[in-house]
Amino acid sequence: SAVEKYRRCVELDPEFFDGWHALGMALMKTGRFPEAIEAGKKATELRPNDQIGWTSLSLFYNRNGDIKEAEAAGAKAKVLSWGGKIAKE
Repeated sequence: SAVEKYRRCVELDPEFFDGWHALGMALMKTGRFPEAIEAGKKATELRPNDQIGWTSLSLFYNRNGDIKEAEAAGAKAKVLSWGGKIAKE
């Protein structure tokens, strides 16, 4: 499955942003929202100023019913769309 292949990618290269992002999307599409959130959080840790990463994380939270977290991640994506930066936490 796609999930297994993306998991293997991030096992081989834990710093591979695109692998974490793709894993999160694949997990979301299979309804595994908590796991998608964890993958999305890892992606945003690797690239805190990536608008797509924050947008996807917002979507994962939303699908899981975590509206407050979804809004916070979405706000970070919006800041980045305006050319801002996100400080590492």
